Amino acid sequence: MNEQERPEGTERRLTARVTGEVQGVGFRYRARGRAVQLGLTGVVSNMPDGSVRLVAEGREPALDGLREYLRGPEAPGVVTGVEESFSPATGEFPDFRAE
Repeated sequence: MNEQERPEGTERRLTARVTGEVQGVGFRYRARGRAVQLGLTGVVSNMPDGSVRLVAEGREPALDGLREYLRGPEAPGVVTGVEESFSPATGEFPDFRAE
């Protein structure tokens, strides 16, 4: 099934690597708060290289809202890049947590 054939409302998984000054500034907890507001499940965690990894599952409009937040002025710190990919949701997350 390609992108055009995906039924509307299908849940997807967003995997993002956020770079910049994003550790030690409350980024994970604020990103978690936004994800919870949007009704998403997943996890956000600091990586050894100084980036933050975020995995979120939910419907397309909510994922788009989170993507906008990650790049927008409300995100704490200084975001210099967001690498993202999409895949089918697995349903493995019962909630959204910060690690």
